[in-house]
Amino acid sequence: MGRLHAWAAAARPATLPAAVVPVLLGAALAAREGLFRAIPFAATLAGALAIQVGTNLANDYFDWRSGADNAARLGPPRASQSGLIPPARVLAGAWIAFGFATLCGIALIAIAGWPIAVLGAASIAAGILYTGGPRPYGYMGLGDLVCFFFFGPAAVVGTYFVQVGKIGAPTLAASVPVGLTVTAILVVNNLRDIDTDRAAGKRTLAVRIGRGATRAQYAILVGAALALPPLLGAAGLLPPLGAIAFAAAPLALSPARAVFSRTEGPALNDALRGTARFHLVFGVLFALGILLGGAR
Repeated sequence: MGRLHAWAAAARPATLPAAVVPVLLGAALAAREGLFRAIPFAATLAGALAIQVGTNLANDYFDWRSGADNAARLGPPRASQSGLIPPARVLAGAWIAFGFATLCGIALIAIAGWPIAVLGAASIAAGILYTGGPRPYGYMGLGDLVCFFFFGPAAVVGTYFVQVGKIGAPTLAASVPVGLTVTAILVVNNLRDIDTDRAAGKRTLAVRIGRGATRAQYAILVGAALALPPLLGAAGLLPPLGAIAFAAAPLALSPARAVFSRTEGPALNDALRGTARFHLVFGVLFALGILLGGAR
């Protein structure tokens, strides 16, 4: 594997839709009100991607250091554990990504003020403390909840706030479905790694509740996400056209089958990528439906 390929793999491109979709949705909500601004959008998207890459690299390093990533893991090779990139360089790459995110954040603070400083600092801290620090919350079963918050309400509402300068119930409501679908990506990851995480003392929620309940969690997350856009439209919080997100449902079938019937690494790796594709298409359709559903 070449050096650039190794770094690209370490960035975990299959997870990057998790950063993109909330920003698209927040921007669509602003554009629906005629308040979209391109430069803040570009800075928000770049910052979100940088935080995601930094989090992935930090997770790569800290899971290697703790022993959670070892030769027995079922997922794709990790840069630190496999030796593709020296661990110290992986950690340096994480700090560079977080540094770039900070520069984007400084520009956004100039536009939207101190709330963005708080949100940005909290997002970077969450990325580091997921598997780093003295008490990593990802090792305590809290990763799913924190993932939902930062990739759902925090990211969507934060993007909208940068554009519009306020928040509201429709924006918060719209953030819930994408928070659910991105959490489903993490659930597949943790389902795949149950055995190695348990052996390493990494007590993810999947380790704590077991395979059966984790599979049920996945179904609930995906099912609730698909049900919410039409319900929010019927309640008058969002345009009814947002229900076109349901057209992404067929993309959830293949990964769901793997989640419920397979335990081997390659099949669940495919399910993880399939869930990320579902999340991306679902989020794009949801944002498009809101954007085209008419001004408030």
